[in-house]
Amino acid sequence: MPKSPSGQPGKWDGADRGPRLGDVPYLSSTRKGGDGRLTAALDPNEQGPQDACGVFGVWAPGEDVAKLTYFGLYALQHRGQESAGIAVSNGRQILVYKDMGLVSQVFDESTLESLKGHLAIGHSRYSTTGASTWQNAQPTFRPTADGSIALGHNGNLINTHELAQMVSDLPGPSDELELQGRGVESSTNDTGLVTALLAHHPDTTLEQRALEVLPQLNGAFCFVWMNEDTLYAARDPQGIRPLVLGRLDRGWVVASEDAALATIGASVVREVEPGEMLVIDENGLRSHRFAEPAPKGCVFEYVYLARPDATINGRSVHEARVEMGRRLAREFPVEADLVMPVPESGTPAAAGYAEESGIPFGQGFVKNAYVGRTFIQPSQTLRQLGIRLKLNALEHMIRGKRIVVVDDSIVRGNTQRAQVRMLREAGALEVHVRISSPPVKWPCFYGIDFATRAELIANGLDVDEIAASVGADSLGYISLEGMIESTKVPSERLCQACFTGEYPIALPDESLLGKHLLESSLTSPTAGKALPVLNNP
Repeated sequence: MPKSPSGQPGKWDGADRGPRLGDVPYLSSTRKGGDGRLTAALDPNEQGPQDACGVFGVWAPGEDVAKLTYFGLYALQHRGQESAGIAVSNGRQILVYKDMGLVSQVFDESTLESLKGHLAIGHSRYSTTGASTWQNAQPTFRPTADGSIALGHNGNLINTHELAQMVSDLPGPSDELELQGRGVESSTNDTGLVTALLAHHPDTTLEQRALEVLPQLNGAFCFVWMNEDTLYAARDPQGIRPLVLGRLDRGWVVASEDAALATIGASVVREVEPGEMLVIDENGLRSHRFAEPAPKGCVFEYVYLARPDATINGRSVHEARVEMGRRLAREFPVEADLVMPVPESGTPAAAGYAEESGIPFGQGFVKNAYVGRTFIQPSQTLRQLGIRLKLNALEHMIRGKRIVVVDDSIVRGNTQRAQVRMLREAGALEVHVRISSPPVKWPCFYGIDFATRAELIANGLDVDEIAASVGADSLGYISLEGMIESTKVPSERLCQACFTGEYPIALPDESLLGKHLLESSLTSPTAGKALPVLNNP
């Protein structure tokens, strides 16, 4: 069986400058890794808000950029658990290694040792456009007229159908196969379309081509991409998803969150501005403004998505969540004996609620940190156990007490229903649920995979009805104003669409939206076939 550069079976792409078609098909890893699906499979009717993606890029000659990227992605694992990948260039060629599963499952020491170079990008994925398959894992890879590019994307584009048509209209040199045939991967996501558009720049530089393509993209995007010698990064004009620039002693770093910079010992320089593109090469760093900024950062980053040790718009995410808990206590006080969080995202808000209310804080749930990220599929019996594989109640903390349980959000309500039942079985006298975000009533089209609108419990029931549905003695959601004020970001600079239905970027017709749009609307002549990989001569 053919091997990757490390000599191990795996999935990798490679291209020299001046690529030529080889005859090596994509390789399938024989090492069993995780697929990141067990958590959802335990209760297919209850998926909470799924994270967007994590992106990372580093330009640092003389450093082990593959390992820096690995540890950067490790710090961003919370943003996506379906697949992971790293692309590395040594100035002559780009190698891409990616697979399904967690960062620690995809990469091992020998794989990282084979990825040598001076610049790299990495990606951890949760799918928001395109199915969760290897073909849609990132970074994506494409040959160009004078080399190749690899790209990673956090966010979600809403003019995917239009971009697909633009790709279809790209001219193809007469001496090459048609686009689908010469593409290294038959992806069905928005990222693959952008990669194809950037790769087509026969009469200009990749830098100039990017300045032409980026203004044509609608939706949320934080991109990191590279050719053989240059690292690029860009953030959409609304700045919906976070992206930060950092400095190493011998290079530069970009990442979805500043926590990833701290992990590898890089210092934070600043956030990448909305509508800005960065270019980093041997001549240093330069910035381009490809669109006028119209900031609308996602407020849900403060509620749930970002790590608590992240800082966004100068505001500590942890402190914002603690303040949400304080305001929640003022807005919905209750007599109780214990305030407890739903770990982990409910912990800061629960601490704030306890602090403001004077009710003791304690841990009432124990979370199994390792469930949900394995290739082992649960039996039907385990599906019925559902949440008990993830959480267990501490009976000695709960029995005979009136409990306030704090969580970040309610989507369908199935998880909260199971939690309340578990607390009552452990002997709770009363269970009062407090939520540190307003009712989620609208889906997100900018990079969070919520349920459909019809499935959102708050869209059909009022607060008292939701409390009855989940079995709580009382239910309180923080007000929209309380949540926004906790972030210390002006309301007009935040996207609140999942709570208000007011989308800052106009949406196309409903038929042109959806996670599986490209699977349903595009048919590839290469579907189901092994595609050629561009390989070293």
